[in-house]
Amino acid sequence: MATKPPKGDPVQDAPRVAGPKHAAAGLAAVGHTLRIAQQQMGVRRTALTLLRVNQKDGFDCPGCAWPEPEDRHKAEFCENGAKAVAEEATLRRVTPEFFAAHSVADLAGRSGYWLGQQGRLTHPMYLPEGADHYEPVTWERAFGIVAEEIAALSSPDEAVFYTSGRTGNEAAFLYQLFARELGTNNLPDCSNMCHESSGSALSETIGIGKGSVLLEDLYRADLIIVAGQNPGTNHPRMLSALEKAKANGAKVISVNPLPEAGLERFKNPQTPKGLTTGAALTDLFLQIRIGGDQALFRLLNKLIVETRGAVDEEFVREHTHGYEEFAAAARAADWDETLTATGLTRAEIDRALEMVLASKRTIVCWAMGLTQHKHAVPTIREVVNFLLLRGNIGRPGAGVCPVRGHSNVQGDRTMGIFERPAPAFLDALEKEFGFAPPRAHGYDVVRAIRALRDGEAKVFFAMGGNFVSASPDTEVTEAAMRRARLTVHVSTKLNRSHVVTGARALILPTLGRTERDLQDGGEQFVTVEDSMGMVHASRGRLEPASPHLLSEPAIVCRLARRVLGEDSVVPWEEFEKDYATIRDRIARVVPGFEDFNARVARPGGFALPHAPRDERRFPTATGKANFTAAPVEYPELPEGRLLLQTLRSHDQYNTTIYGLDDRYRGITAGRRVVLVHPEDARALGVADGSYVDLVSEWKDGVERRAPGFRVVHYPTARGCAAAYYPETNVLVPLDATADTSNTPASKSVVVRLKTRLEQSATD
Repeated sequence: MATKPPKGDPVQDAPRVAGPKHAAAGLAAVGHTLRIAQQQMGVRRTALTLLRVNQKDGFDCPGCAWPEPEDRHKAEFCENGAKAVAEEATLRRVTPEFFAAHSVADLAGRSGYWLGQQGRLTHPMYLPEGADHYEPVTWERAFGIVAEEIAALSSPDEAVFYTSGRTGNEAAFLYQLFARELGTNNLPDCSNMCHESSGSALSETIGIGKGSVLLEDLYRADLIIVAGQNPGTNHPRMLSALEKAKANGAKVISVNPLPEAGLERFKNPQTPKGLTTGAALTDLFLQIRIGGDQALFRLLNKLIVETRGAVDEEFVREHTHGYEEFAAAARAADWDETLTATGLTRAEIDRALEMVLASKRTIVCWAMGLTQHKHAVPTIREVVNFLLLRGNIGRPGAGVCPVRGHSNVQGDRTMGIFERPAPAFLDALEKEFGFAPPRAHGYDVVRAIRALRDGEAKVFFAMGGNFVSASPDTEVTEAAMRRARLTVHVSTKLNRSHVVTGARALILPTLGRTERDLQDGGEQFVTVEDSMGMVHASRGRLEPASPHLLSEPAIVCRLARRVLGEDSVVPWEEFEKDYATIRDRIARVVPGFEDFNARVARPGGFALPHAPRDERRFPTATGKANFTAAPVEYPELPEGRLLLQTLRSHDQYNTTIYGLDDRYRGITAGRRVVLVHPEDARALGVADGSYVDLVSEWKDGVERRAPGFRVVHYPTARGCAAAYYPETNVLVPLDATADTSNTPASKSVVVRLKTRLEQSATD
């Protein structure tokens, strides 16, 4: 029965392996979607729920941040989006009786997959100091516990307030407002671990840390370069946009260490042709060595600069700064070094150049494959250089397109969730609310972990997410969390962060996107911002999973009232009753949200202003778009080692594991696999199907080990390997981060494979 949680904890270290697929979606995706949805929700609930996903009068998918088209299909969702919805709208429940039956130690020994499959949390739960079981607690007592621990701090800066990208705009705005009235800018978020490198590079070069394209621009592009990204798994609805762009005449270059099924061929399940033959998407696949992207774009820039008539000289002259220094660095790019860094051939790069020069409107899309390296920020700056050279920013059908992950990760940052807020934002808060926000920078994710580890932070409060599993250097992160006086997680479902606790711990259950939000002021809705700066409403319709749930805005408001007391100058009670009053304040604080309530009431919402896109105006320190000229970097690989990238399987979204299969890569019933090129495997003496420990090597000399991974011979780039996170986050050193952005370098981990004596059983 769907209401009963699954029993047992399936083994995840003996997967079955077949060859990789060469097409994504199609009938297999439809069948898998319906099967998972019905297992979690039942037939009737599946139909009622999925038909409201991403509709103009429905709710925003709790999965990725890909934007919705103006004309929407009745089934405006993808396979992984449907899985995210099904897990939130599940009929399975985690009750106080569940916690009475399972100690924290028992739960800590379970897999993340098993924990997530138990269902929705129904009651606030409290783990007292010294206890081994969570116990139910009232909301009033829960907020009192947080207030006790915060009152005992020597400084507000001993508290850390983390945010996941699923938090809506209203809750995010309130959350940062509470933290700043309390007196701290310790507001790390999931952006610190993913697109912080994009924001850092774009803010410096074009003046705004967001992408410059809208969905319609993809349809008008001549060339779309998809670099370091796997749309087929991470944001599958992007495949529909690429299919439409291709139908309009666009060419696509894929730049990736792994061949990805979705970028080879897309079988659109919404069309008869898609269900049969599908559409080929990639015109040129550049199988780049991990971390070689900066070198590739630098060489392309050299070739553009040296090609007569290729540079848009008028645009460069009128709208850019620093061209001469950049051009000198570009001309110095070396072919041999580039071929070494990228693993590509001269013919492949020449073919890419032909396609670039033939395009009048070019877009570059990227994701974690570019952002999670030590040299990630210079890499993205080089992408901007590439686009500026031919005037491809501020032109319809052209621009930068960082593809965000979580559904509102970009909106949270817009609402002020940032440890390094702009002075203008703090000035606006002070003017609107009448208190002086702190000006000193706070902790990002990596610095927050260090502070907890070193005893400089004592309270950790997470608005959503699974911080323990998402963060790098798992053993260090878990030890840091256990040093806290109090850990608090606002969650819809159980995850590993709930079982790696401080001396005291709280789990606060909240409404999901799919559920009706009824407050004293009537039925409420929230808003989100997608990956392209479109803001729209999200309205749930399902009855809440439990009468004991509170919405995220209500949790923040009640917490603030309890912690800040009568001295607070913010009308928290008013905000909890009616979210429109929150949006009125956002409209007066955050540029671009003027007349917020009226504009978001329009079907489809509205686009936030973007000066480079809308006006070809670049709000940088120079007043122009900035060329940059950083030295070319790429990872160097010692003899007998591989360069590992951590990635998602097709059956997961970030740290949420939906199942144990990776259909497109041919992996079934397991996750502990390492994908290695057959020739590299032979050189290292590891057979297909053998088992190894992954041991990372970094300059601190500490041995970090992920044991028991099945070797899978796979067509990766030579010298490169891949394995799933969060299982391999243990290999990523806390201090191995991107320059400037401090993002964990999870895509370039030097590892050696230590062979195990035991061999796998035959498949």
